[in-house]
This record gives sequence, C-alpha cells and structure tokens, in this order.
Amino acid sequence: MSMELKKAIDQISKDRGLDRALLIETLEEAVRTSVIRKYGDELDLEVNFNEETGEIEVYQFKIVTEEVEDEASQISLEDARAHDPSVQLDDEMGFRLKIEDLGRIAAQSAKQVIIQRMRDAEQEIIYEEFKDRLNEVASGIIQRRDKTGWIINLGRTEALLPKDEQIPREHYKRGDRVQAIIIEVRKEGRGPQVVVSRSHPDYMAALFKREVPEVDDETVQVMGVARDPGSRAKVAVTSRDRDVDPVGACVGIRGSRIQNIVQELRGERIDIVVWSPDIATYARNALSPAVISRIIVDEEENMLEVVVPDDQLTNAIGRKGQNVKLASKLLGWKIDIYTETRYNEANAIGRGLEQLASVAEVPIEQFVAAGFSSIEELRDATDEELMAVEGLTPGKISDLRAAINFLAPVQRNAEDGEEEEAADGENAE
Repeated sequence: MSMELKKAIDQISKDRGLDRALLIETLEEAVRTSVIRKYGDELDLEVNFNEETGEIEVYQFKIVTEEVEDEASQISLEDARAHDPSVQLDDEMGFRLKIEDLGRIAAQSAKQVIIQRMRDAEQEIIYEEFKDRLNEVASGIIQRRDKTGWIINLGRTEALLPKDEQIPREHYKRGDRVQAIIIEVRKEGRGPQVVVSRSHPDYMAALFKREVPEVDDETVQVMGVARDPGSRAKVAVTSRDRDVDPVGACVGIRGSRIQNIVQELRGERIDIVVWSPDIATYARNALSPAVISRIIVDEEENMLEVVVPDDQLTNAIGRKGQNVKLASKLLGWKIDIYTETRYNEANAIGRGLEQLASVAEVPIEQFVAAGFSSIEELRDATDEELMAVEGLTPGKISDLRAAINFLAPVQRNAEDGEEEEAADGENAE
C-alpha cells in the first residue's frame, strides 16, 4: 500500500506536469491538517514522507517534565525513561502516531485538502504559462455561451471571448474552432481567467506576422493598426530594406497573403498604408484613396487641417466618416477635412481679422474671445461692445474703424449697388 502512494505521486506529477516536491509537500500538509482536526492544534507535530518506504510518517513531540500539566505537550520523566533510560528533564521526545487511526472523516478531509492543493498548484502553473503568452494567437473550440461572452476550450484551460472583443455580426455555435489573441490573464479564485479578442488591433498585427514572412523576420514592420472590426481597417507598414516593397510584401502574389487575413476576419476590408516619419506625408497615405490638395500641420494641438478638391470630400471622409476616423486613429492626430472652396472662404475672413488685429495691436484671439469672428460683426459693433475686447482703447477703436472702412468698402459698395438696382426696378414698375 505504501509503495502505491509513491507510484501515485509519480504518476500525478507526470500526467499533470506538477512538481513532485510540491505534491509531497501538499500531501504532508493535508495529513497535518487532518491530525490537528482530530487531536487539536496544541500538538507539536512533524510530518514527513519517507522516500524509502513510501509512507507518510507523523511524529508528536513532548517535553520531559517532573509533573505533567498538559498531556498533549508534556511527558513525565518516569514515563519517558520507560522509552529511553538516558532521557533527562527538559529533553524533547518524539512519538510516532498511527495515521491509520485517523478515521474515515479525517481521511476524507485529507483527501479534499490534497485535491484542492493539487488544483491550486495546477492553476498556478497554467497562470504562469499563459501570462507569458500575451499577444499570442491561440486556437480553441467553442465550448458554451457565458453571460459575458463565449467560453473557448484551449486544452489545458478555458478562455473567455467577451462580447465587446468579438467581431460584430460574427456568429458561433458549440464545436466551432476559433482563434483569437490573448490580451489578458487574470488571477481569480476559481483559477486563471484567460481573456482573448478577435477585434483588437494587435490581433490583425499578429495575423500579418503569421502570414507575411517579411513581417515575421522584421524586414517589414507594422507601425500601427486602426480597425472598425468586421468592416474596415488601416495598417501602416514600413520596410527596413530599400529593395523590399512593404505593401507588395503584405499583399503577396495575386493578393494571396492579404486574402488569408481578410478571410480569417470574415471579409474585413484592409487598406495597407506606407508609414512615414513626416506627419503630412503619413496623413496623405492614410487618407487614400482621396486626393489631397494640401495639409496644414498644428503640432501644438496635434491637429491637421486637410484641404481636398471639392469633388474629393466624399472619398476623404468615407462612408459614415469611416475613412477619416480610421486615419485619425492610425495617426493619433485630430483631422479636420475642408473642401478648397470652404477653406478659401474661411481663410479670407481670417486674413481680414488678422489685419484688423494687427492695426489695433491686439491679438486676434482676444477678438474671438469677445465673440467677434468677422469684419462685418466688428463694423456693426458699438464702441461699448468693442471695449469688451481685452486690450482695446478708445484710440485703438478709432484706428480699428478706419481700417474697417478701408477693408470693407467693396462689400458695402456691392450692397449699395444691389439696393440701387432694386430701387430702379421699383421705379420702372
């Protein structure tokens, strides 16, 4: 029977990949717990697994005293010398306990402790294994639906594919094989919780690494990914080798490589963008297929003003704003799109305000803060309203009105002309 225990330890260690020393330690602790439950925690115990005999040995230790006040921890000198004639006062003596006498309940308790400790040890091994596999693509079988998502059997453990990490409109059923990227490993009471994703940008990057050898060996680098999962994505790539075209490498012969990725993502359209350290060039590439007239860069605000021909506005913005949204996400910059007509009109007003601000020697921001955004608003304002502009004085207001009369006569003349034409028409009638 004793050697069967040793064989059982060896077999469990081999089958479950558990450390043998940890198993023995767990077994010893389980027996200690059972003895304490039966005899009380006052006992001074030592529990050891004997490798030679394959038995668990339990020893109770007592102090030799003249008078015994606590039988659980003391033994009289007379009784002690019956076991060992050479014993002296204050010596410590060990007596072997028969664990066979623990009884059925204690044995069951020991079994439960062993099972729990083995489960804990196994879960710890799984946690250590999967926490080192973050950002790795894992494959498994759909097991069941959970209130928070789908449970996937990965073999040694289960993973959760949350609803918000799924590709929209993608449906599963029990037994389907699915792959996803590991994004988190949580240490929870019922064991490690592996969380996977199919909508994460890193999943697409991992697929490119798997399908494109040049990405795997880092000749081509994926610099960024922006996704609208299940619909469209933009992937920025660059090459470390001048002779290697990063876009061609990712597309493959007749689109074979990119098609494998598109198929895995259920038809998600992928735009491959050439990355550039120059943000304006990078933005032009990211907003493709739209034609760009010019780009104004505001580095302080991380903002781009993109001007496109009037007939390119739809291409630049994309359906439901998808093209500009993905480009903005890819660059990490805010992007405002203007048609050439709208931009020129807005700039004409802006230039007029800048000239007036220069004459008044007041920053244009002060006019805007006071609520003035056009020459007409300044022209129609009273002196009291103009005094709301920080930095304006009565003398500067006079200079400002002179400048307004100089800049706006054409518009007034045009309006006067329209009025005259209207009057002539009435007279003719």
